[in-house]
Parts: sequence; C-alpha cells; structure tokens
Amino acid sequence: MSDRQQINETFRIPLSVLDVSPIVEGGSVAESLGNTLDLARHAEKWGYNRYWLAEHHNAPSIASSATSIVIGHVAAGTSTIRVGSGGIMLPNHAPLVIAEQFGTLESLFPGRIDLGLGRAPGTDGLTAAALRGSRRSNGHDFPEQLAELRAFLDPSRAEVGMPVRAIPGEGLNIPIWLLGSSDFSAMLAAELGLPFAFAGHFSPNFTIPAMNLYRSNFKPSEVLDKPYGMVAVNIVAADTDEEAGYLATSMQQLFLSFIRNTRGPLPAPVRNMDQLWSEQEKAALQQQLGSSIVGGPETVRGKLKRYMEATQADEIMVAAHIFDHQARLRSYEIVAGL
Repeated sequence: MSDRQQINETFRIPLSVLDVSPIVEGGSVAESLGNTLDLARHAEKWGYNRYWLAEHHNAPSIASSATSIVIGHVAAGTSTIRVGSGGIMLPNHAPLVIAEQFGTLESLFPGRIDLGLGRAPGTDGLTAAALRGSRRSNGHDFPEQLAELRAFLDPSRAEVGMPVRAIPGEGLNIPIWLLGSSDFSAMLAAELGLPFAFAGHFSPNFTIPAMNLYRSNFKPSEVLDKPYGMVAVNIVAADTDEEAGYLATSMQQLFLSFIRNTRGPLPAPVRNMDQLWSEQEKAALQQQLGSSIVGGPETVRGKLKRYMEATQADEIMVAAHIFDHQARLRSYEIVAGL
C-alpha cells in the first residue's frame, strides 16, 4: 500500500504542506531555501498532495518573501506534487504582475501550480507601504483586484474589452484559492464558488465558524459544484510525546516574539518555557496556538482525527515550525505514515 493510500485509509482526505522556508538561529537564507526543496522532495515521496509557500515580508524567520520565485525553485526540483502560494498577498501587487508570474509558472510546470490569494499585507504597516508604493492598496478593494486578476487569466470575465493582456497567463487554467483567517474571504469564496483555505494554524477560534459560513453560503460555479475547504494546522510530531513537546518550544518562542514585537530567526528549542514567558503571555499563546497538534505518532493520530471531524475539512495543510531540519523531516514523515 502506498503512503497516499495509507493516509486515505486512515483519514480519507489529502494532506499537504505549508512552508515559509524558516530561517533558524545561526542559519542562512540559502540554507533555508535548500531545506525547503529537500522537504518538498520528501513530501512528494511521502504522498503529500500539494506544497505551498507563504508570502511574508520584513520577517527575520522567513525566507519565502519572493514567493513566486521560491515556488519555481520547488517546482523545478520536484516532479509530481502540486506547488503554490499559501498565499500571495494580492494587495501588495498589481494583478497583472501576479497573472504574468503564475502564467509563467503554469507554462513551465503545467498542471502543477496553485494560486492561493490573501488580502492581508503579510507584514507590518511600514513594510506594506514600502511594498505598495503609490498604489496605497489597503485590502478593502480585494474583490476588485481579484476580479481584475481573473479577467487577465480569462478575458471573457471582463465587463469591457481588455486593452492589456497577461502574456503568459491569458487562457491558462490556474486554480485560484481564497485564503483567510476570518469570515471575509470565507464569504467571498462562497459567493464566487472558489475553494477556500483557512489559517487555522494562527486563528484557531475562527476556524469552525469560517468553515461553516463558507459551506452554508457556497454557490456552485464553473470551478466547483460543491464547496472545498482546506484548513492549515500546526503539527509537531516526534517519536515520543516528550520529544515533540521539546521541539514545539521553537514555535512557542517564535509566536512569543510576535507578541513582544521582538522578532528574530526561529529559536532553538528549550526544556522549560516557564523561564521565558509570563503567565499572561502563556495564556495568550495557548489561545493563539490552541489548535496545534503536538506529540508522538499515536497522540498525533488521535488529535488529528478529532480535528478533521471537528472542522469537516476536505484537506489538511500541515505547518511545522521546527528548528532542526532532520527533526522537521521526521515530523512530516510521521504525519504521512499515520
């Protein structure tokens, strides 16, 4: 039985990977991008469905800011796994540029490219202003930007003739996903009949309401005849619960740095987080990371099964902030083999 069949026998839905090419303390961007390709090759071998990279900026722990380029890097080094964005933050870009970039990727790697779109900046306000320049987009015009992008890919969608064409891009079938961490994109994806991916890895309290909202308001389209929802979740798996708990402290420290606005590279794990956080910070992290699944194989199997049942997701996207690359590989290998 193949790895993919084992996953389907246990959970009945596909598993995928969400990556930000983490930069670790003492590491380099080049090493991070090399590790991303190595993980993608293993994920392909283990039967994961897709491999998505996320756009973030001005983040010392993230090397995937030039997301389209990293997607090309991963797609060129693999052969079958779908590769895409989780996501491209559309307000940071002119829709024509994204149509051309992903048209190029789809032309190079036909049938393997996904275009996941978000409306958040993926960064702080000053960096967003530097990215967007004179356009001053703030995300409120995301539906209009999305319509423009879709019209570049398929001019028949345009209300008037398209004087500018996306070449490459025009006429290509590039699956578009809407990403969200609240209800806005859930409703928009439902209205447009598009697949929807929810950021449950950092917005756990809104996961089930957003997924329910998406399903209950979904309108069939030429893209989908029924809703298709994917949920991202943090999973840190190891051979024992104790080891997984130790590895997960890197993720906890990273999110703690977000709270304190002291961001740096992904920290090495520690044995005792109580020496690092206050009770208030601990409670805040437990709220933000409340859906995270941490443990040995049997613990992860049980928690993941309950998570799938609770969210009714059609697909699970696994995020893993793990300091040691070999331990990160082992985590994804364990999840694939459940």
